[in-house]
Amino acid sequence: MYKLRGHHLFCLLGYRGMGYSQEYVENMTIVHQTLRKNPKTLVQIVKGTDHLCEKYPNNGKYHCEDNSIYERDVQILEKMGLRIGQILRWEDVEARIQRDVVPSDIQTVCESCSWRSYGVCEEGVQEILDGKGLREVN
Repeated sequence: MYKLRGHHLFCLLGYRGMGYSQEYVENMTIVHQTLRKNPKTLVQIVKGTDHLCEKYPNNGKYHCEDNSIYERDVQILEKMGLRIGQILRWEDVEARIQRDVVPSDIQTVCESCSWRSYGVCEEGVQEILDGKGLREVN
């Protein structure tokens, strides 16, 4: 089971093998590809640092504890009707995305995210809406 915070549910959709450090990328790729290959993998929704935050580089200000990140988590969980502590399969997360999310949500919910300008998150949402699941990342 992976412990994931709210905004990482969206980050996983847009993940294309880029990240904050080599260690972060390796960890994110393992989580991403596990969920892609086995959508029945359990995910627990957590408040604060999660399985992906564990590998965020220690280079000063700890991004994962920023108030704006907590606010983004809350917005995404509310949008998808999820709550802290909830355990569900990744395929159920994808079903909620199909039900509750549109690509343009990235522009508002993730407005301050530095990765937003790449456009990959909107693509990821659309791929979920089209039933394609997570993209393969090498």
